[in-house]
Amino acid sequence: MNHTAPLAVVTGANRGLGLETCRQLGACGYQVILTSRDPQLGRAAAESLRQTGLDVTYHPLDVDDPASIHALADYVRNEFGRLDVLVNNAGILIDGKESETQGASGVFQAEVETLRRTLETNTFGPLRLCQQLIPLMQGRGRVVNVSSGMGQLSEMNGGYPGYRISKVALNALTRIFADELQGTQVKINSVCPGWVRTALGGSGAERSVEEGADTIVWLATLPDDGPSGGFFRDRQVIPW
Repeated sequence: MNHTAPLAVVTGANRGLGLETCRQLGACGYQVILTSRDPQLGRAAAESLRQTGLDVTYHPLDVDDPASIHALADYVRNEFGRLDVLVNNAGILIDGKESETQGASGVFQAEVETLRRTLETNTFGPLRLCQQLIPLMQGRGRVVNVSSGMGQLSEMNGGYPGYRISKVALNALTRIFADELQGTQVKINSVCPGWVRTALGGSGAERSVEEGADTIVWLATLPDDGPSGGFFRDRQVIPW
């Protein structure tokens, strides 16, 4: 392990955007801790990146489980003593998938339990990770919350209420943390990667994972005079 290279944690990283974010950060010289809920898939993903010469290790993480988050924080603290980047990428979209009701992804058919589960993963997980890992940044670091245009109040539409609400709430967390981190060099931003060809986005999406990860990595590697508390797509500010 290289204890001098900058260190990044990426959640939900055994495939898709998370895996590509690990790849791009590794290519930028970062040591990356690739995390995922499934140890078998996570270890295989980390090994695939190591085979290309990147400095990537695996650690299990279930963002729904506070004990799992605490175990990751302990690992980072005990093994490295600090952290430079946190990418909150893990997320789910389950609106309508657990009901046979036609149109179950609409707000009139929304099941509160589905909303609760979505918030647990997409909002409360990043909250707990920020609470545990930002202190390890020692006043300097970058946090990237992977959000979505579906969480923009300025362009809010119907459908997928659990996912939309969870991303609105994640954006609110970005603003709250950014305000409370004023006076430090920790920068936290939200990103909309666009509609990306992943397991969540589907094969018909317009963007490749390489394109989707670009702004994530840009925000993760911002210079000291870079922005904080913003919402970005294609490296440009977008409305909340």
